[in-house]
Amino acid sequence: MKKNNLIKKIYSLMGESDKRFFAILFLFSIVVSIVEILGVAAIMPFISVATDFDLIHEKWYFYFFYKTFGFSNPVNFVIVFGLVLSGFYIFRSVINYLYFHLLARFSKGRYYSIAIKLFQKYLDRSYRDYIASSKAELTKVLVSEGQNMTQVLSSLLFMMSEIIIIIIIYGVLLWLDWKITLLITLFLLINFIILFKLVSLKIKEAGKAREKYERDFFKIIHGVLGNFKIIKLSNSGEKYLNRFQQAIDRLSKSHILYDSLRELPRLYLESMGFIILIFIILYYIYITKSDITKYLPIVSVFVLALYRLLPSFHRIFGSYNHILYNYRAIEQIYDEMLYKSENYGDKPIIFKKGIQLKDIYFWYRPGKIVLNGISFNIRKGEKVGIIGESGSGKSTLVDILIGLYRPMKGSIYIDDIKLDENNIRSWRRKVGYIPQKIELMDGTVAENVALDDAYDEKKVKEVLKQASLLDFFEKEHEGIETPIGEDGIKLSGGQRQRIAIARALYHDPEVLVLDEATSALDMETEQEIMREIYSLKGGKTLVIVAHRLSTLEACDTIYHLKNGKIYRDEP
Repeated sequence: MKKNNLIKKIYSLMGESDKRFFAILFLFSIVVSIVEILGVAAIMPFISVATDFDLIHEKWYFYFFYKTFGFSNPVNFVIVFGLVLSGFYIFRSVINYLYFHLLARFSKGRYYSIAIKLFQKYLDRSYRDYIASSKAELTKVLVSEGQNMTQVLSSLLFMMSEIIIIIIIYGVLLWLDWKITLLITLFLLINFIILFKLVSLKIKEAGKAREKYERDFFKIIHGVLGNFKIIKLSNSGEKYLNRFQQAIDRLSKSHILYDSLRELPRLYLESMGFIILIFIILYYIYITKSDITKYLPIVSVFVLALYRLLPSFHRIFGSYNHILYNYRAIEQIYDEMLYKSENYGDKPIIFKKGIQLKDIYFWYRPGKIVLNGISFNIRKGEKVGIIGESGSGKSTLVDILIGLYRPMKGSIYIDDIKLDENNIRSWRRKVGYIPQKIELMDGTVAENVALDDAYDEKKVKEVLKQASLLDFFEKEHEGIETPIGEDGIKLSGGQRQRIAIARALYHDPEVLVLDEATSALDMETEQEIMREIYSLKGGKTLVIVAHRLSTLEACDTIYHLKNGKIYRDEP
């Protein structure tokens, strides 16, 4: 992991408001660090003056406050000193709580903003990029890695705060005794290198494993829930359960390894703290050749400093290890953000005459041409059928026609206006699309027709009536408020298809495209649905892709797609 690259990636993922919030938190962390140091440093003067009242007159800073506030005796001075110090420690707790609240608000709040940005990126992704992606992977990045990124941000801020504390305390120790401070620094540096080799490198590897096994975890869940019926039918549930157990076992082991290793630095540093304290005492005994009474104040300062430094070292090391364990989250989110978004315009496009496809070429890989110079016309109101073998490019041609794919070469014209990035959104709204595989949401009939929980009830009923489905739901169920289950599991194949027809008709499209929409149905159901399609009112232009020629018997024109070429056949 390159730290500079990681910081740059985090910085690029934050918006302007995030950066300002981060800067404020950084400045606030300096204030908190100073308060923390004062909290450690203030207790020693209090203990000193409480055990020796003569210090009030011997130390100028005690005497200054004693005279300024008009104290008459040392007892009152020490009592007030103690009360003020108590108030300071309450203030210290409040300021720390406020800092941790802002820290949580920043780090956890960033999940909210990052999740929105990611989801927006997914929605703006081109259809071609989307189908090349894994839905399980997209879900993992959005849900899991987004949360992990917030932990990286928290760890980074913790590190910055603790580093400031260490710098200030370190400066004081250098001023007191630079020789022993440098020796302690060298000793700690050697131990940090040892800890890095023993702990951090293993945590980094555990983090890589965590990301891999989490990907498998989500992949198995998506695969099983998406094929539940087939798995039940094939009695292969135990096989998938074993795969799930293996994935979650490996994921758990990576978490266990991380949780175990992250405690090691604390235990190690505690031992080192006592060793350093012993070393300091032995050092002063060695240079004085007697007891350390003379150096007791300095030793006390070092003890207090170590009392605050060691937890800071542990937090820095723990935060660093936490970043190592979750750094893949930053990389994955950053990579997702690099996907090019569709930036198409919405210039109005008029469709009154017809559609012209001219010299359309398309390929997924160089040298593997799918569409080879396709040219044909579709008149407005015409019923056009496209037939061809599996893999001949029928669905690809349809995706180009409806504006989801852009041709590698060639152009599409709508009433002599070229379809391009300036007007493609307008064209998409004119198209109603019925695919072979219908994706339905876990909601009501109305929500699935309108693809929204805010819908026009009258329009929903109208298109359901056109799809010959309204009577069924109103007589047998709860009307348009009937829940259909996840992915329409409560519906038959024909009912699912009719829901898709109603959905395609809801926005009153001028062009209706069926991409092998009835190929999975029995012949009788298919013929019934196609009769309903052909009898739709409003003079809609129909483009129907099918395997069977019988499906296209009512079409005005039929095109055969073969070997990347298209041939016209008048029925």
